[in-house]
Amino acid sequence: MTSSRTNPDGSTDPEGLSDPEGLTGSAAWELLLPAVSTPARTRGRSLQAALREAVRSGRLAPGTRLPSSRDLAADLGVSRGLVTEAYEQLTAEGYLRSDRGAGTWVSGAVRAARPRARDLAPRSPGARVDFVPGTPDLSLFPRAAWAAAQRGVLAESPHDLLGYPDPRGLPRLRTALAELLARRRGVVADPERLIVVSGVAQATALLGFVLHARGMRTVGVEDPGSPQHDALYASSGVGTVPLPLDDEGLAIGPLRASGVRAVVVTPAHQFPTGIAYSARRRAQLLDWARSVDGLVFEDDYDGDFRYDRAPVGALQGLDPEHVAYAGSVSKSLAPGLRLGWLLVPESLADEVVERKRTMDLGHPTLDQALFARFLERGDYDRQLRRCQRAYRQRRDTLVAALEEHFPGAEVTGIAAGLHVIAELPEKYGPQDDFLERAASAGVAMRPLTAYAHARADDAVVRLVLGYAHLSPGRIRAGVRLMAGARHTDGL
Repeated sequence: MTSSRTNPDGSTDPEGLSDPEGLTGSAAWELLLPAVSTPARTRGRSLQAALREAVRSGRLAPGTRLPSSRDLAADLGVSRGLVTEAYEQLTAEGYLRSDRGAGTWVSGAVRAARPRARDLAPRSPGARVDFVPGTPDLSLFPRAAWAAAQRGVLAESPHDLLGYPDPRGLPRLRTALAELLARRRGVVADPERLIVVSGVAQATALLGFVLHARGMRTVGVEDPGSPQHDALYASSGVGTVPLPLDDEGLAIGPLRASGVRAVVVTPAHQFPTGIAYSARRRAQLLDWARSVDGLVFEDDYDGDFRYDRAPVGALQGLDPEHVAYAGSVSKSLAPGLRLGWLLVPESLADEVVERKRTMDLGHPTLDQALFARFLERGDYDRQLRRCQRAYRQRRDTLVAALEEHFPGAEVTGIAAGLHVIAELPEKYGPQDDFLERAASAGVAMRPLTAYAHARADDAVVRLVLGYAHLSPGRIRAGVRLMAGARHTDGL
């Protein structure tokens, strides 16, 4: 007959089922010998960590009885005090239970869970060629210059740099950024109204919270436009109102009729259509903002990259009191740096800075000092020129490949940025069928309709093709695959 016993946590198990598979005999050596073979000064912590992990992983199940501290110490060849301390520590943490005279047991409060770290970074799994826009060429990141700047910052920075920063950002970086933006983008850049942020996404969220606090519940967005705006504004309690575009930019009539008092635009190179706002439309947009005492939020996501002429200056330079301006290094250096800037009207500055302070207490100071040095030494200008040359070549390669393999295809939008809009001849439609065939060939891409709020006619194939992250060879190979070519050399 098999007897049973009651554990200290109230559970019962058949006599002999918990003990033999617990920390007795050879099991103790298997689980804990590596821990007690560490140097003496760390042996106690290592033993505690090994026991803790055995309970977390489920190898020591709830209700398992552990050997006495004397027996386990003898098995492991360590002092009894070391084992006693480990038992006491894990009992205090709730991993073990111990009743006087009843021994030490694995607590029933612990739920075994296999630790795992998933990678949720956006990717196109299984694609042989990925034309999804938005990513720069990460191999162009200036590792040597960045490392040199990092060494310089670590060597020269005072200790107080590592303290809590001004939530706006280091004065050194804001000063360098103001000079850069005034020189390259024509903005009216006051360092006192410049806030260093974790990319344009945080700039968007910050403004959303401030507008919500001022009573605004809706913000106008371009349609088609960035799909991220809806979720970013929703996180701050603000809804989005899609507003149509025409050939000159955001259509003013629907904007006035919408009743919104804030709107998000990409005037230098509209995403995703690729148009540049006309001078007339820029003036009309500012007239609207003044008439409603509103705000234009200018997302200058790739304003430095224009290939047919000098970039058009930022809209903010025309009316800094009605335009908030944001940019980042996500297209010029790497999105993983999470480094950007937000320049706000004076009337909003204090509220935005306070929201930034409560959100994260400021951007990492070493990253700020590093980027400031990178700007001051001219490294960032050199990086922009390097990217400009590479991306212009890749755009030319893509346009030529489309002309060769899709005769009659039309590439629209200005020669700028990191993507093109390609409208294919009717024989390649309908669009959904074409996308399915391309995906089967291993080509990842998105249609223009993926960025529109309203469902558009998809009989015609209109594609948003990103090229900056692809070598010329992969661009040509990808277009061949799109066209059904059998040759895959260069992949």
